[in-house]
Amino acid sequence: MFPMPAPMRAALDAARRAALAGEVPVGAVVMRGGEIIATAANAPRTLHDPTAHAEMLAIRAAAQVLGSDRLEACDLWVTLEPCAMCAGAIAHARIARLYYGAEDAKGGAVAHGPRFFAQPTCHHRPEVYAGIGEEEAARLLREFFAARR
Repeated sequence: MFPMPAPMRAALDAARRAALAGEVPVGAVVMRGGEIIATAANAPRTLHDPTAHAEMLAIRAAAQVLGSDRLEACDLWVTLEPCAMCAGAIAHARIARLYYGAEDAKGGAVAHGPRFFAQPTCHHRPEVYAGIGEEEAARLLREFFAARR
């Protein structure tokens, strides 16, 4: 077994913070040049904003740090397969590489559903690496939802 990459560890830590706040446990990290420049956790309920997914918040924060809407030299690490909204933001931000943990058969849009990056209308396709930290990310989600049933 390989050690957990530091960016995914940071994203998982953010996901745990989201769960403690009553949010679905998803965390995201934007990396540039081997350095974390933004970290975010899901916060739609906290912020009263349906677009406040971890990926969206991390992308917004990274854009502010860099002073640009283009994150071409950046990688996004997220604990759950991005939805269609987040996949669209990833493409518009020109994220170079996407790393994600757990698959999302219901709401995911990368390997499931619309397979956003495979569509001919998608103008930018990041390199995609799935399954990194998948077991831990999926466990966080299962435990979160089990506690609410």
